[in-house]
Amino acid sequence: MSLFRKLFSSKSEKSEEELKSNERGKYMPEIKLPVDERFTINFKTNGGKFLYCENLDEIYNSLNNIIEENSWQEKKVLFLDKNMEDKFKNFNLSKSNSINNATFFLTTCENLIADDGSLLISSRQIAEKKLKELPDHFIVFATTSQIVENIGEGLRVIKSKNKKQIPTNITTIKHFKSLEEKDFMTYGSSSKNLYLLLLEDL
Repeated sequence: MSLFRKLFSSKSEKSEEELKSNERGKYMPEIKLPVDERFTINFKTNGGKFLYCENLDEIYNSLNNIIEENSWQEKKVLFLDKNMEDKFKNFNLSKSNSINNATFFLTTCENLIADDGSLLISSRQIAEKKLKELPDHFIVFATTSQIVENIGEGLRVIKSKNKKQIPTNITTIKHFKSLEEKDFMTYGSSSKNLYLLLLEDL
């Protein structure tokens, strides 16, 4: 059972595994958390906003809530991926033809990196644009099957899925803080106010 199903199902008594882990000596090696749990913890630590969804209806409801929460009903959205535009075509979103006029960017990603809670993206999502050229607000649609251990594994997945032509402009987004919250740790990086719509598909 995935972490997400455990988190969002009814609460139960502590499992035997949890009880045993509390009895471990202080010199025992740490138990490595499952990949989905590590991603969630690190992503939230980076400042990302995480919305777990069990089906597409929940994805659409969550997107509606994000738009309402930020008063983006009359704002323009940027799409650089035709598949994403088709997936959310029933939303009546006002599409921007220019990056400069867009308030938020609706996209997907290549992979979700558990080790540091970052998102791996490429030219398939952002074309040849630099992160700093894109809107400050990102809404990213991804699935639990896209979670991988580390960047190396993510790059291998990209290579195996795109044997004919590997996408260019591969990069990661790691800092998800609003402009007001930027600190010396994020100085010089392209911080984004980022919402992750994560669909359970395992």
